[in-house]
Amino acid sequence: MPDYILAIDQGTTSTRAIVFDAKLNVKAVSQKEFKQYYPNSGWVEHDAEEIWASVLSTAKAAIKKAHIKPSEIRSIGITNQRETTVLWDRKSGKPIHKAIVWQDRRTADVCAKLKADGLEPLFTQRTGLVLDPYFSGTKIAWILDHVKGARKKAEAGDICFGTIDSFLIYRLTGGKVHATDATNASRTLLCNIHNGQWDDALLGHLNVPRAILPEIKNCADDFGVVDKSIFSAAIAIGGVAGDQHAALIGQACFKPGMLKSTYGTGCFAMLNTGENAVPSHNRLLTTIGYQLNGKRTYALEGAIFIAGAAVQWLRDGIKVVKSAQETSALAKAADDMQQVYLVPAFVGLGAPYWNADARGALFGLTRGTTNKELAKAALEAVCYQTRDLLEAMKKDWGTARSTVLRVDGGMSASDYTMQFLADILDAPVDRPKILETTALGAAYLAGLQAELLPPPEKFAKQWKREKQFKSKMKPALRDQKYAGWQDAVRKLLN
Repeated sequence: MPDYILAIDQGTTSTRAIVFDAKLNVKAVSQKEFKQYYPNSGWVEHDAEEIWASVLSTAKAAIKKAHIKPSEIRSIGITNQRETTVLWDRKSGKPIHKAIVWQDRRTADVCAKLKADGLEPLFTQRTGLVLDPYFSGTKIAWILDHVKGARKKAEAGDICFGTIDSFLIYRLTGGKVHATDATNASRTLLCNIHNGQWDDALLGHLNVPRAILPEIKNCADDFGVVDKSIFSAAIAIGGVAGDQHAALIGQACFKPGMLKSTYGTGCFAMLNTGENAVPSHNRLLTTIGYQLNGKRTYALEGAIFIAGAAVQWLRDGIKVVKSAQETSALAKAADDMQQVYLVPAFVGLGAPYWNADARGALFGLTRGTTNKELAKAALEAVCYQTRDLLEAMKKDWGTARSTVLRVDGGMSASDYTMQFLADILDAPVDRPKILETTALGAAYLAGLQAELLPPPEKFAKQWKREKQFKSKMKPALRDQKYAGWQDAVRKLLN
């Protein structure tokens, strides 16, 4: 029997394909960036066809690099940027509009109207989410209302909606399977997380026809078989989870109280709350952490929209650094007497503020401020925002719980950033040996479905720490720095 697993990690700025062996060792990696489209202020789009092309090219390249045949792959796992919305023609599989990305703010007015109509408590109670343009529901309605004839075709069942996972499954299976998993469904504003089903009342309020929706499945499930014409082998698709949920699984956070934070384009902290969907009173999200064998495990999540994207802005936007890698060295060389704060609200502020209209700002600039201080401010902003999330989680989950934070994603490779994170949280930060935890989680789900890998409790024993960061900062300095951050956010919001 074949015993390799292919993980497709479809992110916001790039697509990666990773081949794992049966012991989840990485055999080969291929990565490709793709274009970001900004047609209007606050709008962010992707071309779903470009994403599809990047998936095909990276998957084929990774298989080739691993020196294996496609027929030696037992199962495929997919993990994806969440909330990004694609609508496509059911017959041709072709998108009817560019994909609207999770960062996009064009439906802020629609969300404001729904709030004014008093509907946010209903949405929050059923979906665990807040009414914000971040989620898929209002994006779907926008496309249906702005593409000529789309709504009529949708009501007739001739249009499909999906997050990126659904679109890829549809294309990989040659249009035979239109499905998603419980984690991606839970991010649409359309799914009742308490019964795991699409909710007719919410569909009505958002004006989304039921006929366009995919089937909701477990994270480890039968998502069909790849059409033989694509990889010259009929490979099962056995695992699907949104990127943050896949990272929760990859970090083996299977026990209630375990916490992970992923530092990619954005930053997402997720706390396993077990069988209880804990309602948040501090503007966090209650979400399905993962679903296995029909059993839902819930999580509290704090979403920060801009993390690594702030470093990208330094590099590509204002061009004060040449590469993301040099920011740590610059930050170390920065003037400690300057306290520069970057509040990176480039696309609004996420949890726990949820302000779609906020925009980024720099505070504390002097004539002596250089690219060193800007690099430091960008890296530290991620840590301050993480503390905001953890403070809210403690209030919702109970302060007596211990907090060891497991970290992953591109920025977690920066020792400078992770040390400052431990300092500002006053808590240990654990970095695992495998930083590709999102792809690892997808691969694990695929292997679990294929009966190639052990159940969660045994998989958890394989998790290994590469380094632990412990706080070295004096309490008075920590309090002073965090108070300065809170003051900067306050000024921005006012």
